[in-house]
Amino acid sequence: MAQRQTMRLTLAEVIDIAQKQSPDALQAKNRFLGSYWQFRTFKAGFMPALSLSATLPRYSRSIDQVTQEDGTVKFIERQQSTASMGLSLTQNLAFTGGQVFMSSDLQRLDIIKNPSTTNYATNPYSIGLRQPLFKYNEFKWSRKIEPLSYQEAERKLIEDREQISLTAISMFFDLLSTQISMKMQMTNLANNDTLYKIAKGRFNIGTIAENDLLQLELQLLSAQSQVENMKLDLENKIFNLKSFLRLQNDIAVELITPTQTSGIRVEADKAIEQAQENRAASLAYKRRLLEAENNVLKAKATSHFSANLVALYGTTQSAPDFVGAYHNPSDLQQLTISLQVPILDWGLGRGRVKIAESNQTLEKSSVEQEMIDFKQAVYLKVMQFNIQQSQVRIAAKSDTVADKRYQVTKQRYMIGKIGITDLNIAQNEKDNARRGYFDVLQTFWRNFYEIRKLTLFDFVRGERIIIDPLELKAVD
Repeated sequence: MAQRQTMRLTLAEVIDIAQKQSPDALQAKNRFLGSYWQFRTFKAGFMPALSLSATLPRYSRSIDQVTQEDGTVKFIERQQSTASMGLSLTQNLAFTGGQVFMSSDLQRLDIIKNPSTTNYATNPYSIGLRQPLFKYNEFKWSRKIEPLSYQEAERKLIEDREQISLTAISMFFDLLSTQISMKMQMTNLANNDTLYKIAKGRFNIGTIAENDLLQLELQLLSAQSQVENMKLDLENKIFNLKSFLRLQNDIAVELITPTQTSGIRVEADKAIEQAQENRAASLAYKRRLLEAENNVLKAKATSHFSANLVALYGTTQSAPDFVGAYHNPSDLQQLTISLQVPILDWGLGRGRVKIAESNQTLEKSSVEQEMIDFKQAVYLKVMQFNIQQSQVRIAAKSDTVADKRYQVTKQRYMIGKIGITDLNIAQNEKDNARRGYFDVLQTFWRNFYEIRKLTLFDFVRGERIIIDPLELKAVD
């Protein structure tokens, strides 16, 4: 039979796999792709757009009312076919909010009768401008807001990955603690079995009471039950981690206990500085203030009078043949200024402005408070992390001392120097110290990666956490 493959994984390897192929990683990437294509769409809106339109053909047959030269009215039957084609090039103007355009059009009209006639009408070229006057310039504000939104999405992707790291750490230590507990239970089972056998011999020669023997037998049965329960719990934790990492079911997983990253001390001022420079929230604060200001200006612009200017210059011609339709074209000129002046709106426009100004004030207050809370959260997390390093050393020492004490107590019990109660106390203290060490170790690594998520800065390498440029190119 084929031997089952075993993967021995460190904490760093589990985090790396989770960031690349976990379901959470795929969701984070797809959320970023939505923002990426939204930004691409925004940029495309400021590029020249070329379009072709055509009607090939349009046929109609109808009976129309026609007034004769003498004033009489008669109904005549008409049959005609029209075809048209146009090519246009447009360019949005961000600084004015207007649009310039160029176009070229060709139309053909066929009057179907006996005899039939054909006529062509052309606009060889037209150059024009559509320009709102005294209106809200959407292009101007989108050029301020959309780049911030995209940069915010980039940083949010990095934060999502650091959150995936935190999830991976939780699942890693859940399984690691269960594996360690399983080894502890197996060791306790072997020790209880040995002690029970020794106790039966000592009971037979009358050196211990039956109560002590029964207590050891109960501890042996309890250890056997705990091992069985631990096996089921271990399989469940293995399944959860393999599912999160999207590993094959036929692969066995064994985790390697991580060591403490010694010598890392994070300065609170530097952490706050990096958080303000790197976090998505910092950009979100700027974006929200810009959006609030934008809404105020938009409300003011829509409550006042506005005007639109349309200017066009080009050429036009008509002829019964195609070549003649492009021969000696005449000038085509057009200038239109339209006005819209609110006279009576019962305070509707003023109300919209006041609502927007109130929302802007509220947004400023919220952003200021969130910035204070954000700095405080970073500061507290740094303090927790710096304290946690000494906690890991203390827990490691406690684990070593508790294990040594249990071994000494066990030997003393076996030679009859102490009772079963002292042995049980020593064993519980040993187990609790071992669990406490792994709990503190997990807290240490969680705090470390929470600081990474809050600051988007790697304090081990001393560099900012960024997205791989090759990965961004892969979405093009």
